[in-house]
Amino acid sequence: MTRIGFIGLGMMGRPMAHLLHAAGLSLVVRDANPDAAAGFAAEHAGVAIAQDAAAFAGCDAVITMLPNSDIVDAVVRELAPHLRSGACVIEMSSADPVRTCALAALLAERSVALIDAPVSGGVKKAVNGTLAIMVGGDAAVFARHRPLLERMGQAITHVGPVGAGHALKALNNYVSAAALIATAEAIHAGTAFGIDPATIVDVINASTGKNNTTENKAHQFMLNGAFNSGFSLLLQAKDVGIAAALGESLQVPMALAQQVSAMTSEASRRLGAGADHTELYRFVAPA
Repeated sequence: MTRIGFIGLGMMGRPMAHLLHAAGLSLVVRDANPDAAAGFAAEHAGVAIAQDAAAFAGCDAVITMLPNSDIVDAVVRELAPHLRSGACVIEMSSADPVRTCALAALLAERSVALIDAPVSGGVKKAVNGTLAIMVGGDAAVFARHRPLLERMGQAITHVGPVGAGHALKALNNYVSAAALIATAEAIHAGTAFGIDPATIVDVINASTGKNNTTENKAHQFMLNGAFNSGFSLLLQAKDVGIAAALGESLQVPMALAQQVSAMTSEASRRLGAGADHTELYRFVAPA
């Protein structure tokens, strides 16, 4: 593989595309914000800017890193008529697994493969190329594209058929959101009792309640009021909603997921579209 398309140069996509360019791959890029694509091309020699979907016709693979399933659907359906037989779409957004399966079927009619390869680890791991990547799709297609994924991530796991990557990403983000809410509530309750918030976090980190929020978010983004981790509350609410809906569609009771989905959605509505997900700490604070 020498020519790669990359669509979506946001906070995660830009550093991921940068790593592919640094690996010597020829890139064709596109973003809904023309300035983002132009800025990336200006800083990366040899990068081509796609003016339309036809510009990806010669790509061996096209990576999409987009905000939600509606945008993913629109982009992939626009791409489909232009991709060559044998090409592959690598869908790395957080998306609805059911809709992912429908896109895979659409592309298969044109002899184009699709693997879903959402990521976990945030902007920091996107920058240093250590993302966790969970991949759904045909095992042979995954094996063929693994070297490309290894340019962007470290813990790369084939988790099942098409859609399985997106399903597991949503479930992971549900677990993460539940832990964040539980941590925030515990800090507020402990503080009300008279315990120093920093001490609460430190003791939990030395105890069985330790989790990603206590280790990587509480001191860094919550207690200091920074609330700038780089992952939006709106996207977290979207992912938790996917997880809750998945459980419901599979007739698997997920009462806590439904509650976490309701809380994150309400928090996003109240705090606004630009809120960081760590601002859940403010949302659950006592009045």
